[in-house]
Amino acid sequence: MTGDLPGWKQVFVEDFSAGDVPLGRFPGPLYSAQWSAGYKDGTPDTAGQRSGGKSGYYPSKVLSVRNGSLDWYLHSENGISMGAAPTPRIPNASSNPPRANSLLYGRYSVRYRADALPGFKTAWLLWPDSGVWPRDGEVDFPEGDLAAIIYGAVHYERNGADAWDKLDSDQSVTSWHVATMEWSPGRVEFFLDGRSLGVSTKAPTSPMHLILQTESCLTGCPAPAAQGRVSLDWISIWVPA
Repeated sequence: MTGDLPGWKQVFVEDFSAGDVPLGRFPGPLYSAQWSAGYKDGTPDTAGQRSGGKSGYYPSKVLSVRNGSLDWYLHSENGISMGAAPTPRIPNASSNPPRANSLLYGRYSVRYRADALPGFKTAWLLWPDSGVWPRDGEVDFPEGDLAAIIYGAVHYERNGADAWDKLDSDQSVTSWHVATMEWSPGRVEFFLDGRSLGVSTKAPTSPMHLILQTESCLTGCPAPAAQGRVSLDWISIWVPA
C-alpha cells in the first residue's frame, strides 16, 4: 500500500487511521485536506437522472469513518435509495490541472468489501476532465451490483456511440479484496487480489479524475428495506515514475 513501485511513484495514500468521523460529517477536519464528500445531497445518480430523482447521492446520510474504514451506509428513505461518491484530493496532480485530482495515467488500488445488496452497486471510476463522454472514455473498477461478481470496464467511442470492454472476475464483494487498475498509454489492466483480469487496449488519452461512485437502480432498484455497508480499508494512487 505504501511507497513507490517499479515504474510508479506514489502520490496519494489513505488508511483512515486519523480517527472516526460520525455519519454526515465526512470529511470533517480530520480528512478535509485529502477528501471531498463529492456530489451534494439530492444530486441524482446515474439512474436517478432518468427516473426523476428516485435514487441519488446523499453523503450526509451515507458517509462516515468507522473502525479505520470509510463507510457507506446504503439504504433508502422516503422511497429514495441513497449512495455517495467521495473523491480523493491528489496533491500536485498535474502541471495544469483542471481538477485537484486530475491525472493523465496512473495506478489506483483499493482494499474494500461490501454487504450483498441487490440493486446497489459500485462504479469506482475514472471520468474524463473534459466531461465529453463517450469520446474521452471512462474506466470503472471495481464495478458491479453488490449481489453479483466484480468486474472492470473500459468505455470508449465507436461510431459515435458508447462501446465497452468488460473484464469479469469470479469473486463477490462480501470478502475483502484488493482491486487495482493500471492505466498506461495504450492499455488498461485490472487486477483483483494480484491476479490480472485482462487488458483493454482502448485506454483513454486525456486527463481523468477518480470518483468512488456508489449508487443504485442500474440493474433494478434495491428493496425498500434493504440496507448494508460498503467499507474502504485503504486507497493508494501512483503516477508513472
